[in-house]
Amino acid sequence: MSAPPRVSADRGRDAPLIDGPRWYRTRIRARGPLLGLLFPALIGSASYAVLHLSDAAWSGAIGLIGGALAAPGLLIAGAPFGDRSVYPVAVAASAVAWILVGLLASRRATRNPLATWNDYWRHYFWMAAGIWFGAGIALGIATISLGEALF
Repeated sequence: MSAPPRVSADRGRDAPLIDGPRWYRTRIRARGPLLGLLFPALIGSASYAVLHLSDAAWSGAIGLIGGALAAPGLLIAGAPFGDRSVYPVAVAASAVAWILVGLLASRRATRNPLATWNDYWRHYFWMAAGIWFGAGIALGIATISLGEALF
C-alpha cells in the first residue's frame, strides 16, 4: 500500500471557499436582481400564450389577470382599453420594477451574514405579494366600475 498524498498546509489559503457565507452573499447579490424577473416572466409568458392560442371565453380573463400580475405597469397604461402603442413601454417599466424588487430582496436577505436563497425568496415573495395584491385590487375596482364588462 502506498502512503496517502501529502497536503501542504497553505493549500487552502489560495482557493476560495465555495458554499461559504461570503460566497452565498455574493451569489445572492449578483443574481438576485435578475431572478426577480423569473416569476413575472413565467406568468407573463403563460398569459400571453393563453391570449394568443385560445379563443375560449375564459382566455381573456386569464390573460388579463396574468398580464396585470406580471406587468403591473399595464394597468397604469390603461390595459386592456388603453392605447396599445404604450404597452411595450409599460412592460419595460414593469421589468425594471421587478429587477428593483429582486435587488431589494437580495439586499434585505444578505443583511444576515449567513444568508441563503431561502431568505432571498422569502423577502421577494413578500414584496411580490404586495404588488400582486395591489394589481388585484385595481382589477377588482375596474371590474366594478365598468359593470362586469372587463371579464
